[in-house]
Amino acid sequence: MLDVRRMALLAAVIDSGSMTAAAEALSYTTSAVSQQLSRLEKEVGQPLLQRQPRGIVPTEAGLVLADHARRITRQLAAAEADLAQVAGLRRGRLTVGTFPTVGGSLLALAVSRFRTAHPGVRLTVRSARLERLTEMLDSGEADLSLLWDYAWNRVDPEAYALTHLLDDPTMLVVSADHPLADRKRVDMADLAAEEWVVREPDHPVAEVLDRSCRAAGFSPRIAFHANDYQEAQAMVSVGLGIALAPRTAVTNPHPDVRVISLGKSAPARRILLARRRERVPAPAEAAMVRVFTDVARAYQRS
Repeated sequence: MLDVRRMALLAAVIDSGSMTAAAEALSYTTSAVSQQLSRLEKEVGQPLLQRQPRGIVPTEAGLVLADHARRITRQLAAAEADLAQVAGLRRGRLTVGTFPTVGGSLLALAVSRFRTAHPGVRLTVRSARLERLTEMLDSGEADLSLLWDYAWNRVDPEAYALTHLLDDPTMLVVSADHPLADRKRVDMADLAAEEWVVREPDHPVAEVLDRSCRAAGFSPRIAFHANDYQEAQAMVSVGLGIALAPRTAVTNPHPDVRVISLGKSAPARRILLARRRERVPAPAEAAMVRVFTDVARAYQRS
């Protein structure tokens, strides 16, 4: 492998016409320049300069190598300029994974703020279930991903570098004409006689309901299994039952339901921002982490 620095030094000597002039321009000694060029000639295996009484004359090999050196120097300068653009967030790419229930809350706010601040960065957002989100992180398909967990199934902190954005409380959703609709807070123990609208049995909120009811001393009576939170709210709005939902899932609630705090009688989930531990974060990733942190802080205050 040829030494690029020595190649650039050769080009400087040829362009300036002498070792002395090149040494002065580059803040070297003349002897240091001569030594480096001698090493380069050994690497190449043929002479690059001919010493003459009135200076030096490049050989054919010297001219060829100097021409390559000039092109390489220009390419390196271009690479440095491109890296400066990326470091300054004036260009680049960023892919963020997410899950549906934060789309109308944290995600939309973060995407809007990031694009306003860094319009030159190409931002891609991909929504998926938790298992697919971790697969995208592991494979490099996503640079960052929003994840969630509960106390009984924590995301492995050894697998990813995690930023804890916020705790997302579990809320009670009732119809607008329900006897509890005007309450600001309800305890799970007060809900033993209610019927429930819940997501499919393998959905995390179904486990939250089961755990919360059992901790309060009763088993839930299920009236309806919903496919998503929109359907669950619709069924609640017509009085089919009441439901649980993370706060981020009901940021924009159905007009005929009311969302009530359960305090600590139902578990909250953590909302996390994750990246692979072994990767050095790019400037765009670090900027997005800051954006999500700021947005989450404001969301918690709202």
